Amino acid sequence: MLFVFLSICCSVIVSVMLKLARRYHIDVYQAVTWNYSMAILLTWFFYRPSLTNLSQSPVYNYIALGVLFPALFIVMATSVRKAGIVRTDVAQRFSLFIPIIAAFLLFGEASTPVKIIGIILAFIAILCSIPWQKSRGRVNSSKEAEKGSWVYLLIVFLGFGVIDVLLKQITKVNNVPFTTAIFVIFILAFALSFIGLIYQVATKKMRFSWPHILIGWVLGLFNFGNILFYLKAHKALANNPSSVFSSMNIGVIVVGALIGMIIFKEKLSTLNKIGLLVAVLAIVVIYFPQTLGFLHL
Repeated sequence: MLFVFLSICCSVIVSVMLKLARRYHIDVYQAVTWNYSMAILLTWFFYRPSLTNLSQSPVYNYIALGVLFPALFIVMATSVRKAGIVRTDVAQRFSLFIPIIAAFLLFGEASTPVKIIGIILAFIAILCSIPWQKSRGRVNSSKEAEKGSWVYLLIVFLGFGVIDVLLKQITKVNNVPFTTAIFVIFILAFALSFIGLIYQVATKKMRFSWPHILIGWVLGLFNFGNILFYLKAHKALANNPSSVFSSMNIGVIVVGALIGMIIFKEKLSTLNKIGLLVAVLAIVVIYFPQTLGFLHL
């Protein structure tokens, strides 16, 4: 559970930094590009990953993740602009359906009444956490989405779900350490992002800014922690991937809501508060199944 908690904290910090980026007019693309360079350095410094057994590794998984990581940042930004913040947030949260289904169909996890109850509670918590009421101050959240914006929402939904599944598959490869895997993935993500950065600067669609390198490195520190601890959690709970998938999502909701209230002075509706309570209950059921031990009978 410690690895899940650490991954949640890093994930929330990344989200907070991206939220502050819009407030301080920081170019998210440049920050995201340089974040991968820091992730590469940290992985090499702390783990000295060996690249000798890559021929036996799931190369296609690495390529897919190397493309998906930076691409989803761009798609999310476009989705927020065209479909609105609320709709994009909903699509991202409900991507949990994909890895949960994969946990039972692809990874052979055994379903029990307690697990099913925990998963149901997790989805109820997600439903309650969504800001269903219209918010006037948010960009494009209270007006009709642009025509064709559903495509971006679909990509966000599928993209985040597929990323979770691919990361889980990587932890099941025993002949290649997962630190080597994320090292290769970070290199691919940085290479693709950097090529895109050069193209946009060369075509004068973007102005290069040195401070974005430092901002990106700070972002990379927590992005590195998020993915590393997430993979460690899957290693520690190898037979219970649904527990990791569910707890990560509801954990981000709880911690993110607390950060929103304390730092950004955001107000929660009664439904949102109920969602937080249900999320806490879901975590208790998932990690302490003995609380519903009678269901094993």
